[in-house]
Amino acid sequence: MRQVRQQQVSIPVTELKKDAGNLFVQTLELLQSLGPESAEAQQKIQALHDRLLNERLHLAVLGQFKRGKSTFINALLGEEVLPTAILPLTAVPTFLLWGPEIRVRVVFQEGNQSEEFTLRDPRTLAAFLAQFVTEEGNPKNNKKVSHVEVFYPSPLLRQGVVLIDTPGIGSTFRHNTEVTLNFLPQCDAAMFLISADPPITEVEVEFLKSIRSKVTHLFFILNKVDYLNKDDITSLLTFIKNVLREQAGIPENPHIFCVSARQGLEARKIDNSILWKHSGMEDVWHYLVDFLARDKNNALQVALAKKAADIIADVIMCLHLTIRSLEMPLVELDERLQIFAQKIQEAEEQRVLIGDLLAGEKKRMAEFLEEQAETLRQKARKHLQGIVRKHVAAMGNTINENAIRETIARAIPDFFEPELIEMARVFDQRVTQVLRPYQQRVDDLIETVRKTAAELFAIPYHAPSSSGAFAMKRQPYWVTHKWDSTFTHLPEGIITRLLPQRIRREKMTKRLLQQVDALVLNNVENLRWATLQNLNQAFRNFESDLDEQLQETIQATQGAIQAARVKRRDHAQDVAQEITRLQSITRELSELQAGFEALFDG
Repeated sequence: MRQVRQQQVSIPVTELKKDAGNLFVQTLELLQSLGPESAEAQQKIQALHDRLLNERLHLAVLGQFKRGKSTFINALLGEEVLPTAILPLTAVPTFLLWGPEIRVRVVFQEGNQSEEFTLRDPRTLAAFLAQFVTEEGNPKNNKKVSHVEVFYPSPLLRQGVVLIDTPGIGSTFRHNTEVTLNFLPQCDAAMFLISADPPITEVEVEFLKSIRSKVTHLFFILNKVDYLNKDDITSLLTFIKNVLREQAGIPENPHIFCVSARQGLEARKIDNSILWKHSGMEDVWHYLVDFLARDKNNALQVALAKKAADIIADVIMCLHLTIRSLEMPLVELDERLQIFAQKIQEAEEQRVLIGDLLAGEKKRMAEFLEEQAETLRQKARKHLQGIVRKHVAAMGNTINENAIRETIARAIPDFFEPELIEMARVFDQRVTQVLRPYQQRVDDLIETVRKTAAELFAIPYHAPSSSGAFAMKRQPYWVTHKWDSTFTHLPEGIITRLLPQRIRREKMTKRLLQQVDALVLNNVENLRWATLQNLNQAFRNFESDLDEQLQETIQATQGAIQAARVKRRDHAQDVAQEITRLQSITRELSELQAGFEALFDG
């Protein structure tokens, strides 16, 4: 097998198949031949290969209420999976992923808790989901559902597409539109459904303006074309394209598929390929699988190829160190090891200093958070109290405290959601700016260790590209939050009801303003505390990654030299053979590295 592998790999780079999957498999085989010493590199390459194989396309389905979104998704799945009802959905996104059996996972807002359910009959799935994602089954999302995941054995989902059913825009529930806007950055592509009744509304145009910068791939579905003749469809397409270009700012010639989702679902149910093609759904299907998935896969291959090339370069450097150490006289080897150990000690001392400086930065970030929270308290108080005063003034002789209370309860998420997004943006930029210099300092430390090893042992030096010596793994700083909009309300007593209307109005206003103040303090404190926890976690992760990356470099370089020294001492008679073997593997790895580089250079 060893001879066959050499024949497969040691060929000119220009003849290597530019296929990332093939390169990953060959790299893993070669690393395995190095034994336990390359275990860490094997794990990294395996993880990259798994990402290549399992990466999914997150595809959001967008549209105004009653455009046929649910029917469209059901047609793609071939079954009435999602509920289609007269009432709009709640502000709860539904993720549709592949699974060998029908399974539903309901994730709640509080503590990220979840419940799982297994269903045997697909015909009961839509009714089951309706309990959580419709206004009829879960009015105003009283069940506090964050999102729902549906695992379903659909061929499309098995291709790696994750369909995401988002809340309908422009319904009577404004919060649905906010949730959809805030959710879009997590998606790779989006389909926007429109239809002829009416062709495109002002609400849809404004929504499209908002999402242009949030979605990388956006294409359009003109649904319900079975109610139109060919001339009507042609005229309608021209009109829609003009509106999209001139009013919504969509680039020239947007991709618009003409479909009848109703016919498509019917075709899938009776397995009628002619009707399926006639419905237009077949074209959408092929586009999703053949084009979007391929575009994403190409981009993913480039990103993973860069990481793989750097991992291989690290292995090659260690192999050069090992070979040079095996060739060097023991006395000279010990002298250079001692010099290298001193350089490592200096690097570790610098790392401790960086840790002390980071502690100060974290303290300053916490102080900045307090300033942001106080600013938000004042802004929220002014906004919500303004709503109270406005409604009290407009009430005339009718005093309806419950109506004002309901208005405030609805206004809380409408106010805090966009503020949350803006604070997240500000914090993300601030944290990135603060940590970037420290990342560079550790990059420099890592480069010093590697360069010292290269100079001491006269081997080629590879500087990782794009700060590859350290890749910051950042988790989102913001969590899904439950906005507490519950008022504690005591009913008016008999004496209060007998007071003059002016005094009653004043007392009611004072009571409402106090309740608003308590709500503002409650919500901002929840946000401040959650942000502080995420901030502390971000710094802990950052420091942990610093240590991990530095120690990996030290262990790889110093470990390779020390391991070679042991071989020199204990197996002197096999040294020449081992040098020949390692040189052969090094050449093969260099070919593979060049193959990965060809993927992102070409």
